[in-house]
Amino acid sequence: MPVHSTISHEIAATLRDEILRQQYRASERLPSERDLAARFNASRGAVREAESQLEQLGLIRIHPGGARVQAIDSATIAILGPLMALDAVPDGELVDQFLQTFGALAVLTTRVAIERANHAQLNQISEMVVLLTQQKGDFEAIQPQWRELLDYLSAIADNLVVRLISNDLKAQFVEQMMKLGIRPDPGTAATTRLLSQLRKGVANRDGALAAGAMQEYFDKVRLAVGKAISGSSSTLQQVGSQRAVV
Repeated sequence: MPVHSTISHEIAATLRDEILRQQYRASERLPSERDLAARFNASRGAVREAESQLEQLGLIRIHPGGARVQAIDSATIAILGPLMALDAVPDGELVDQFLQTFGALAVLTTRVAIERANHAQLNQISEMVVLLTQQKGDFEAIQPQWRELLDYLSAIADNLVVRLISNDLKAQFVEQMMKLGIRPDPGTAATTRLLSQLRKGVANRDGALAAGAMQEYFDKVRLAVGKAISGSSSTLQQVGSQRAVV
């Protein structure tokens, strides 16, 4: 990667995080190209490239008189990952909103896929559910099979918009959760019930039944993630208190 591009990405990442932390408020001007170039010891070309990246994220708008900060809720979904990475532990409300949204997409995909699937596809879904049932006690081992099932359901449902949104959400969310070591296990009972209802839904081509089971499962996942994040926050606070005492 050219040095110019590397510097522009570093500038963009720094300014992005400062905007997300509201060090620059909506409608405020960013410092001039000259001032930013001096601050980052970079060329004005690198600053312009960085500002272009921020504009693509929807965080700023570039005008003849300079760049103005936009409201965060007008930005693209690509800022979700950086938002969750701002602090050592992500904002619990933001994570819950993610899970609500991704859960709704998974529920829709499940219903449409089972109602649309042909005989061979229903058999494949059934086999994948059986495999999940056999490994349900091992939370780590089961994750690839869960992703494979959801991807297969998405392919059958064939909703490109839902797949693109889901891909972006999964990529950003999973990356942050893995970095934090958070494993949102809703428990064996919840997993058993979901798999049982999925089997019934597939056997009877009942998309509503399977979708309802998926919704119930994601509600359990949301609770599990909330507890995990709360526990991580408490641990960090304890560590901080111990360091302060020392």
